[in-house]
Amino acid sequence: MVESGVDRRSVGRVVPPVGPRALAKVPFVELAHGRLQGVVSSGSDIERVYVSSIETRSHAYNCGTNNNRPCGGLTGGGPCNHLRALVDAAVMQYGVERVARYLRVDIAEGAGSGSDVLAALRGQRAQLPASAVFSDFLRHLGYLELPDVTEPVPELDWFPAGRVVA
Repeated sequence: MVESGVDRRSVGRVVPPVGPRALAKVPFVELAHGRLQGVVSSGSDIERVYVSSIETRSHAYNCGTNNNRPCGGLTGGGPCNHLRALVDAAVMQYGVERVARYLRVDIAEGAGSGSDVLAALRGQRAQLPASAVFSDFLRHLGYLELPDVTEPVPELDWFPAGRVVA
């Protein structure tokens, strides 16, 4: 079977962010592996970050430091401020509709903030894989260190290239 030029391209569609994000507060946010997950900077210690995540189906959530200490803000029985910042950053990056759809929550017509998404969650604290999220973050930081080139970069070969022709 002959492939068309479109089928052989090596770039995927990139969705631009809905609005500008404060990267100093939430340097990493993604919708991946059945979770909204990311890294949130500590408000009190410049060398500490929190790995925060919310599962898609169960809405189970977790937050802890990069050295596996639990977040003290989770003791109140609800999401901590790091999880709130994560949801707000996700809404800025992907839009409220996409985040709500990914987390499988219903929000009111016209709702448009992270607070609306957070209020619709019905999960509780659970032990979630923080090391995998932090590893993704470190891998993404490594991409920033790659030199500027115009040729294909093998490390970025995983980007979708269209449909696979058998």
